[in-house]
Formats: sequence, C-alpha cells, structure tokens
Amino acid sequence: MKYTLRPAPGGRDFSAELNPEQYAAVTTDARHALVIAGAGSGKTRTLTYRVARLLECGVAPWRILLLTFTNKAAREMLERVSTLAGSGASGIWGGTFHSIANRILRQHAQRLGYRPGFSILDGDDQRALFRALTKQFAGSTVKKDRFPKAEVLQSLHSLAINQGCSWQQTLDSDYPHLRKHEETISKIFDAYRARKLESNTMDFDDLLTNLVKLLREHADLRADYRQRFLHVLVDEYQDTNTPQAEIIGLLGGGEDSSLMVVGDDAQSIYSWRGANVDHIFEFTNTYPDAVIYKIETNYRSVPAILEISNAAIAGNSRRFAKVLRPARNAGNMKPAIVPTPDNRTEARFVAQRIDELMAAGIPGSDIAVLYRAHFHSMDVQMELTRNHIPYRITSGLRFFEQAHIKDIVAWLRLLSNPLDEVAFRRIVSTFPRVGEATAGKLWQGWLGTAQAWLAAHPEETALTEPHSRIMAKVAVPAAARPHWAGFLAAMDSLHPEDRELTPTELVRLAQNHMDAHMKASYENYEERLEDLEQLTRSLADMADLDTFLSQVALLSEVDTQTAVDPDCVTLSTIHQAKGLEWKIVFIIFLGEGLFPHYRVIQSGDAADLEEELRLFYVALTRAEDQLYLTYPRYNGHSYDSQFCPPSRFLTTLPEELYELWNL
Repeated sequence: MKYTLRPAPGGRDFSAELNPEQYAAVTTDARHALVIAGAGSGKTRTLTYRVARLLECGVAPWRILLLTFTNKAAREMLERVSTLAGSGASGIWGGTFHSIANRILRQHAQRLGYRPGFSILDGDDQRALFRALTKQFAGSTVKKDRFPKAEVLQSLHSLAINQGCSWQQTLDSDYPHLRKHEETISKIFDAYRARKLESNTMDFDDLLTNLVKLLREHADLRADYRQRFLHVLVDEYQDTNTPQAEIIGLLGGGEDSSLMVVGDDAQSIYSWRGANVDHIFEFTNTYPDAVIYKIETNYRSVPAILEISNAAIAGNSRRFAKVLRPARNAGNMKPAIVPTPDNRTEARFVAQRIDELMAAGIPGSDIAVLYRAHFHSMDVQMELTRNHIPYRITSGLRFFEQAHIKDIVAWLRLLSNPLDEVAFRRIVSTFPRVGEATAGKLWQGWLGTAQAWLAAHPEETALTEPHSRIMAKVAVPAAARPHWAGFLAAMDSLHPEDRELTPTELVRLAQNHMDAHMKASYENYEERLEDLEQLTRSLADMADLDTFLSQVALLSEVDTQTAVDPDCVTLSTIHQAKGLEWKIVFIIFLGEGLFPHYRVIQSGDAADLEEELRLFYVALTRAEDQLYLTYPRYNGHSYDSQFCPPSRFLTTLPEELYELWNL
C-alpha cells in the first residue's frame, strides 16, 4: 500500500508563482520525468522550485541530489532554493558531476586501489606529467620529428574518455595527423595511468570514470547511494557525456528513487567535447515509464524573434516538437537579413549600426556580435577599433593576441626589423629542444651579425641579402643545429631577390614554415589554419608589410586601452554565448560553408548538420529585442577571395518572417 504525505500546512502557493507548464513539472509524481525546457522558458526556476516542493513535502535535504555542469549553476540554484525554503535547504547534495564524484570517492577510493587522501591533478599538473613522459618515451622522436605537445596529448586523452571510446578511435576521428606517433602515444598513455595510481592521484576525468567503476563493481555501495538519493535532478541533460550518463543511471536507478532531467535537445551543441544528444532522445527508451513535460513559454524574446527561431529549428527532423510562445508583446521589429558585398563591408555595417544604436541610448553591454568560429570576428574587431567602440571578447583572446597569430606575425616583424629581439626569440623557441638559454645564445650571435651588416649598409633598415649568407658564421648551439639552416632558408624565402612579396604571400610562406609546429602544438589545428586563412584574405588589399605591422601594433594598443571600459559590446562564439542574452544581437558570417561549416557539409553526416542548425537556433534565441543576420557575398579582396552564397539556414526561412536590408 502506498501512503502519501500531504504538504505541510502554510506552504507556498506554487500555482501562483509558476506558469501552468512549470507547475506541472514541479509538482509531478512521475518516477521518471523528462522536462524539455525551451530557450528563455525559466529552466532554472523550474528546477529550484522542484527542489523547494520536495522539501516542503517532507523530503530530507540529504536525500536530494542536484547535478549541474558548472559551479556557478550549482551555487545559483542552491541559493535560490535557500531563498525559497530557508534553513530547510541545508544538506542538499548539489554540485557539478565532478564535485559529487569527488565527494563519494573521498570515502571509498580505497576499494579501487587508492590510498586515503588522494590528490587531484589540475590541468597544469596533467600537462607537466605528460611533458615528463614525453621526454621519457619520445626523446629521440622529438629530435627527429615534431612530437605532439603535452596539451595535445591531454586533449586527446580527455576527449576519448568523454566520448566513451578508446583513444585510438578518437585519434582516427579527431587527430588523424598524429597517427604516425600512435605507438609512442600508447606507451605514454599506459605510463600516465600507472604513474597516477603510483602517486595516488586522479585527474578530472578519473573522478567520473572511477565513480562509474566504483558503483558498477560494488553492488553494496550502489544500493546504499540509491537508497540515500530518493530524488535525483539533472540540469542541462542534453550536454551529458558517456560517463556522466552512466553516473545518472547508477545513482538514480533505484527502485524507490525518482529521476528528473531537464534540458533542451534544440540546444545540444557540444558534441565536439563529448556531449551526446542521444541521451535526451533515448530517455524514454531507457525509462519506459517516463513522463515528458514541455515548457514552451518564453520570457526573453519578442514574438518576431521567436517566430523565426521556431521556423529555423523546424528544419531538424530529429527533435522534440515544441513551439516557443512569447510572454512579451512589446516591440516587434522583424529580424533583418543583411547581405554585404564582402567581409570588410559586413564589418563596416555592424560597426555603423552599433554606433547608431548606442547613440540612441542603448548601452554597449546590451549588444552582442555572435559567430560560429573565432576568426569570423577579425574584421569586426578592427572596424570597432577604428570607430572607437569598446568591446570585449568572451570567445578567447583578441585575434592578434592568439599564440599562432603572434607566431606568424613574429616572422614578418623579424623580416622588417632584424633587431627585434622579441620576434626572434618567439620564432626560435618553436624549435624542438630550444629553451631560453639556447635562444639567448642564438640571439647574441644573430644580433652581433645583424648590427655589423646594417652598419656596413647604412641605407638599409632590413637585411636585403640572403639571411643564409649573412648569418653563415653565427655560432649555433648543438640543440638548435638541426633547425638553424631551415630557419635561414625560410627567412630567405620571405624576401626573394627578384621582387617584394605582399603581406598575403608572406603570411602564407610563414604559415608553411610553422605548419609542423602547429600540428604538434595545438589540439584544434584545423581551426588555427582557418584563422590564418582569414588573415590572408583580409590582407589582400594591404599595401605593404610595414603598413600591416603598424596596424597590428596600433590595434593592440587601442585594445589595451578600451578593454577596461565597462560598457563594452560583447563579441563571442555562439558556443560561449549559450545561456546568455542581449537586447540586440548580430549573427555574422552566415554564408554557406562558413555556417554551416564546409567540413560538416562535405562529410554528409546528417547528425553533424543537425547540430549546426541547433547552434544557429541557440544564436537566434539569445536576442531579446532586435536581431541582425549578416553574410558577405565574398570573403576576401583578391583573386582567391571566397564566394559565399547565403547559408541554407537563411534561404529556408519563410520570407514573411524577416526584412531584407539592401546596403
């Protein structure tokens, strides 16, 4: 017989504080519940009220487990619950998957062969260990060939765990350029696992996989925790990876426990870091008694923006059908689609329109420029700077502050000014086995020789003779000898004796010389190549090298001065913008092959293309009042400029939902 306790008298009137959709989810008696919460629909409110409802119904706080993806989300939810339930909320098990795993493993890791008081390796610790193991197992390889850096090994190792597959499978699918090092990588990974156990340490991925192993292999512990956690709640369920999904099943799979997961399949955009959208689609298969609740009232955007968002995501065949309905009615300016002749003009439009909006009284902090890839922002950054519009980058470093861009620019700086010590040291430090001491010795030899040559040629500001001839007598330390001749030959190629190369040609040559270093140094090698490709396109009409270097230097100086302005326009990739909102949103570079990305189109993978459309949907639903969708018909200004037809995400939108702006 089942006997139900009524809520304590004098409790909250949940029906008055929630809309009907939220109320249904908060008060459900379903043992397994899937809550599909659309963008801007009050997902966090629903979760926190659900916890408050459980507490009011007499559930002990320590019997509630709330799993989130970020510490910030966990803090926000627990603070809201405390506001609703007061002191009765203390004792809730709430936190990220990693923090909950750590809490459980602290009590039981001995069962897995660890000693009490294990340490946790952070990212820097991991890289240090991988560097040591690389030196041990790949020392001779490094001398002959560029072996992947610790950061790359770390990313490969982690992605494989999050995808729930072998690292060899991840190597083939995501790091094919490293296949030649497979045997050595295998030795390093084996030693990495052994060294962690020997030193009684775990990395962040171990926290998840060891918790899975603990609960799988020890039925008594699994039963204890299932009995403890009568109610398991999960935030952002669409973003769970393989070990996280297993943890949910192991902790929330008790006969008497209830499981509620909250998420939005239309906002699953992180497969590249191991998230698997199949988890949310298969929830009702995993739990056949599951009840689905949909929360479709949107409190963020005006109707016109929701209409175009609903129309966009309808293009995905695999989705939970839902239609966002507006709670707002004020302001109904149609989204604007703005074709531009080229990428420079697109940037000019964005900057001019932002200037007009700010002049009309809209703070810069209410405006965002979103893009699929970081390199899309390069021209907008330069144009905003020219117009003295302060901005901040949330998607990473400003374009010319990125390491691979600074590496390429260093070659050009040294070509222009052979006395540039910073540029010289940056270049030679990319040589394998060349550290600060060796770089210092090389610099002294280079500097003395360059000064002598310039003194003998007072009319010159750069070395106009072949570098291999001028620097032939420089004493080269043993560590740098395998690469010195190639470096001088590369410098020779940057200034052929018969003509002066354009900045675009110089960047391409420097990129060729840096390619091996980039493959070994960056886990997102292909994305870095796209940055450089965009750089060459944007340089196509640059007059000469000195003009380009001056603009880069001045841009960096202005960046430093404007970065502290609190009223900055936000520039962000869409991935970084998820969960945020602005009154005005510009989505740029909406050309076919740019968004969706050409690699996704070429692969023909329907699942990948659907994720691209979900990414577009996430971008659309960041906007509250106004939305501008722009694309350049041509990306570049020279013979190799890239023709960009409008993205299929634009051409499939009903014409009545937007206004076409002609420049």
